[in-house]
Amino acid sequence: MDGILGLGRHGLNTFEQWAIVGVLITAFISLAYAWFLRGKVLNKDKGTEKMQEVWNAIRIGADSYLTRQLRTILPLIAVLTIALFLSVYVVPPSVEAVEEFGEQTAQITIAIGRTIAFIMGASFSLTVGQLGMRMAIQANVRAASAARRDFTESLTIAYYAGTITGMLTDGLGLLGGTLIFMYFGKAAPDALVGFGFGGTLIALFMRVGGGIYTKAADVGADLVGKVEKDIPEDDPRNAAVIADLVGDNGGDCAGMAADIFESYEVTIVSALILGLALVGITGELKWIIYPLIIRGIGVISSIIGTF
Repeated sequence: MDGILGLGRHGLNTFEQWAIVGVLITAFISLAYAWFLRGKVLNKDKGTEKMQEVWNAIRIGADSYLTRQLRTILPLIAVLTIALFLSVYVVPPSVEAVEEFGEQTAQITIAIGRTIAFIMGASFSLTVGQLGMRMAIQANVRAASAARRDFTESLTIAYYAGTITGMLTDGLGLLGGTLIFMYFGKAAPDALVGFGFGGTLIALFMRVGGGIYTKAADVGADLVGKVEKDIPEDDPRNAAVIADLVGDNGGDCAGMAADIFESYEVTIVSALILGLALVGITGELKWIIYPLIIRGIGVISSIIGTF
């Protein structure tokens, strides 16, 4: 029998099958919680017309930067997608993959799976970075506006915006790892290589690119504004200050968000690979499921902790 959602074919018992389903549901709960917090942040006011004028300049600049960065990255993603597909012909599928899919179809199945996992990892990392930065920008002006009334409200808005990034990281990372395991079973590490590589690649570009941008703008703003024109630091009359704040959002928000997602997903990948090694010794699949269950418990604990 295939069991729950076809998980029985991997040799999982009833408890293990329900545990995987529970982890999958937890991933969606994390994403739903991020959406809930987004609504709470966006419901706050954006302050005065002058505040919105400065904020809008930063928002447009950050959106333009990320759009340009994405256009630069996409051709490389396309090339590496092909390379990931062909990699299975250089390094053959694992013994576990052959056991799962048969000697005739294991190679093409892993090639397609690794490619899809790579695209999934890159897309999830990009999503966390993009949405994390956009929510940070939306929260910036609202936190500043709330600070005129109450510092606690201002802190709450900022905290919620940061929590959105964390919940997206948890939800998408756990979702990707769980879906890959649900389909590939013991052969999951063969595909998870692509998932981890995709997330790492995007995080590298967003973190390094954003860091270079923000440092270049910061130096320019300081040299021209403070040294040559005697304008106070972070004064919006200095156009380079706007560029500096754009860089802060691009590097510290988008780049850091993608970087955190990359760290989260590669630890899932490494834990599942270590679990597979234990499966080879003990013959029990619980060692692969255990890391996913622990991550699921962590998500619920994080949601409770944010209150």
